[in-house]
Amino acid sequence: MRRGTRGGTWILGVVTILLWGGKPAAGQDRDALSEEVRSYLAVSSSVVALENVLLFDGAGGPARSGQTIVIRGTRIESVGATGEVEIPTGAERLDLAGHSVMPGMVGLHNHMFYYQSTPRASQMQYSGPRLYLGAGVTTVRTTGSVAPYQDLSLKGAVERGETPGPRILITAPYVISPGPDERLRDLGMYAIRDEAAARRYVRYWAAEGAEWIKAYTQITREALGTIIDEAHRQGMKVTAHLCSVGFREATALGIDNLEHGLWANSEYDTTREPDRCSPNYQRSIAELGMDDPRVAETISEMVAAGVAMTSTLAVAEQATPLVPDLTERDLEALPDHVVEAEMERRSIFRTTEMPWMIDLFENLLDFELAFVEAGGVLAAGVDPAWGALPGYGDQRNFEILVEAGFEPAAAVRIMSANGAIILGLDDELGTVVPGKLADLVVIEGDIELRPSDIRNVRIVFKDGLGYDPEKLTAAVVGQVGVR
Repeated sequence: MRRGTRGGTWILGVVTILLWGGKPAAGQDRDALSEEVRSYLAVSSSVVALENVLLFDGAGGPARSGQTIVIRGTRIESVGATGEVEIPTGAERLDLAGHSVMPGMVGLHNHMFYYQSTPRASQMQYSGPRLYLGAGVTTVRTTGSVAPYQDLSLKGAVERGETPGPRILITAPYVISPGPDERLRDLGMYAIRDEAAARRYVRYWAAEGAEWIKAYTQITREALGTIIDEAHRQGMKVTAHLCSVGFREATALGIDNLEHGLWANSEYDTTREPDRCSPNYQRSIAELGMDDPRVAETISEMVAAGVAMTSTLAVAEQATPLVPDLTERDLEALPDHVVEAEMERRSIFRTTEMPWMIDLFENLLDFELAFVEAGGVLAAGVDPAWGALPGYGDQRNFEILVEAGFEPAAAVRIMSANGAIILGLDDELGTVVPGKLADLVVIEGDIELRPSDIRNVRIVFKDGLGYDPEKLTAAVVGQVGVR
């Protein structure tokens, strides 16, 4: 792409030999781990030292070479220059020269289902959590559910140590207004017909254990406002994939988060009718100039209101003539019938005359840069669909963010700390500092010099336990889109 690098205004001071001492552990109970979970572990010592690493701490500042991280139990005990950090007696010491370390990724649009090109949504109760964890995604928000009780069951199984996977924050089933969008039926969405139904829906899912609500496409302003009001009363938050409501309208209603970036903002389409999805709105985004004052107004209002945004560039890329080939690891994870469907879809996108889709994709990148430069909180998630696989698509998000112009350290912040901030978990995770949970990704190579090295994950620490990515991914060969 035609871009340099920008971003990276957050700086974390160098931390040297700061010892944690008093916060109660809230991570995985090692004694409760099942035999299957134990079989995926590469490092299980209670005290571990990661030595000589290139550290991207998640705060957005420059990477620091020659660093050592000491893990005790579930948490980070100390961080600092190798040779200056005291290594506890008996610690398992890993010399990781030539490796980058970043915080565990926090996926903000990470369903537990895979949306195939057929189209069909397949729950990934088995393959999803293993792929996410193996790729370095240690925390996810489901951001829409087609099988909410399966999601809740999986969350519990991971927390009890019965199955491997990231920590999971549950989003209730999609909520939408009645209308022509076929996904209302195909994805099991709940259609809001009146205020009482909206409030009943929110209260029910709050009681069932959902932390977030996700509104979808053809939601009306009235229904969205009611959902937001009731969710906030219940201590929940609301995000949305919009088209019938513009970003500024949703911001005025008090929404917490907006999905897919500019891709889902219809407010620049002059033919749009209130509370209706226009068939022209994405074309209007492609024709939009980023110097249009309306763009600055949208960003200004979102930032002033504290509305966060989720980037899903890896899946957006799949819907353009730029759609990449399936990689060898994609082909291994997908069953043959899904591969065939994905190949056919790629052929269609590459041969259809849609040059404006490239302009649209470029505008998505520029909008996200402008949003962050204005002070907006941008996180990321894969939205697993169309060949953007769990975990692998999250890694591709990092690569595209750098291609868009973000400094690698700023992209790491988007992939980790910002997600933790949006979820309200930033006191516990998202940056590599003493006292926080030991969620760390060990990557062979230098993701600053070669962003694609992020695919070379060698160990994933979650709650201080080091998982073997090869074992996790080997377990799901041919399973994505099946189980």
